[in-house]
Amino acid sequence: MKRDSRLSGVLHVLLHMAEHDGPMTSETLAKAMQTNPVVIRRIMAGLRERGYVRSEKGHGGGWTLSCDLGAITLRDVYDALGGPSLMAMGNRAEAPGCLVEQAVNAALDDSFREAEALLLARFETVSLAALSADFHARLQQRGGPFPKDHDHGE
Repeated sequence: MKRDSRLSGVLHVLLHMAEHDGPMTSETLAKAMQTNPVVIRRIMAGLRERGYVRSEKGHGGGWTLSCDLGAITLRDVYDALGGPSLMAMGNRAEAPGCLVEQAVNAALDDSFREAEALLLARFETVSLAALSADFHARLQQRGGPFPKDHDHGE
């Protein structure tokens, strides 16, 4: 089953952007997310519409953060991505004729809604500043500066 990793990828590049002095091109961000620059531009457009990033065209242009990391939560980024599905599981049939399957669907639907509400509530409590602080703590434990030429082929 294919997982939607856009949220994880976008959070990754946003934190890299916070560590980088100056704009980052779609090509550079695409390398970090291991995707195509067109995908980056599409994703970043949703973040730009919400005021989280801005873009500059031309030589020396690219994407930059346009607000404080403490002002952006995981929920904000999730919403800017269009609210992708959080659950990989689902019902076998959406409109079953079988009464047993209807009962199963009802129980699963309630459980999925509750789980999704809990996850989204948690997303609202985690800011990009908290992720950045965690990154910096990990970097300090490793005992070294963040390499400016960090390779994303890990």
